[in-house]
Amino acid sequence: MAISLSLSELADRIDGKIICGEAGSLFSGMAALDAAGPEEISFLGNEKYLPQFLATKAGAVIVPVGHDFGNHPSALVAVANPSLAFSAVVRHFVASAHFKPGIHKSAFVDPAAVLDPLKVCVHPGAVVMAGAVVGDGTVIGPNAVIQEEARIGEDCHIGANVSVRERCILGDRVAIQPGVVIGSDGYGYEFSGERHVKIEQVGIVEIHDDVEIGANTTVDRARFGKTIIGEGTKIDNLCQIAHNVIIGKHCLIVSQSGLAGSCRIGDYVTIAAQSGVAGHVFIGDKAILSGRCGATTSLEGGMIYAGKPALPFREENKLQAHVRRLPKLIARVKAMEQLLKQTPTSDT
Repeated sequence: MAISLSLSELADRIDGKIICGEAGSLFSGMAALDAAGPEEISFLGNEKYLPQFLATKAGAVIVPVGHDFGNHPSALVAVANPSLAFSAVVRHFVASAHFKPGIHKSAFVDPAAVLDPLKVCVHPGAVVMAGAVVGDGTVIGPNAVIQEEARIGEDCHIGANVSVRERCILGDRVAIQPGVVIGSDGYGYEFSGERHVKIEQVGIVEIHDDVEIGANTTVDRARFGKTIIGEGTKIDNLCQIAHNVIIGKHCLIVSQSGLAGSCRIGDYVTIAAQSGVAGHVFIGDKAILSGRCGATTSLEGGMIYAGKPALPFREENKLQAHVRRLPKLIARVKAMEQLLKQTPTSDT
């Protein structure tokens, strides 16, 4: 069945106001301004695309509030943030098109697993083991493995080749990209005699609602207790979250960053690419760690940090400015030394 969205439904979905157009007009897809046709929805998110907006053939365009667009031929819906609103349109068409409930014949679902075959989608080669619970509306991708007693909430998307290990918990609307491992053993050893002896890791990972985790990221289970990722946090590709880490709500953790065991990250923290946080360190709410930052001690919230070890941004910039001047300072010192050697000394 074709998926459609009326202009009035569009306005309701994105909390927008119809500027012009018929409320009952139907649209069946979405596209960029220069590619959209009469049955598609587009958006104007940046004034540099105004020429494309003026020439677009889109049936409807989401535009920013507070502007006069004259007699534009497209239907127009005004919102505060067109780019964000358009994301809701994309989700509507993509999710509706891709979700086809049922269990593929090559998938394995243990009879002791808890799920409704008419309300979940389990792709080829996927495995759902005994005691696992999968909520309605969830997609389990090809070759993904949901191990014993793991719990997956509603409307989640578990990508291809993902592993959710035993007893781990995922909330609702969690998106896990391909190759992610949730609940692998934490990296824990004690040196005894002449050997490194493994410390058993018997905790779990708990991921709250609306979290997204990028491809090939790993989240280790706790030694005991929980590794926790808070509501709305977004983690990029190729990140490492170690055992017993606690990440707050709505954080951003960017590619190739690593969080060492038992560190704690507050709410609304941003950790930019290739940054690291040492074990047992606390990062305060709304702190920002710039790229390749190394937090070796606890950091106050509400500040921007840079460098290794992490320092307040302005302090680190001043330090780096001094470092860049070192070659010239060394050259001056050498010149002064030469001058002193050449200067005759007087006998007294």
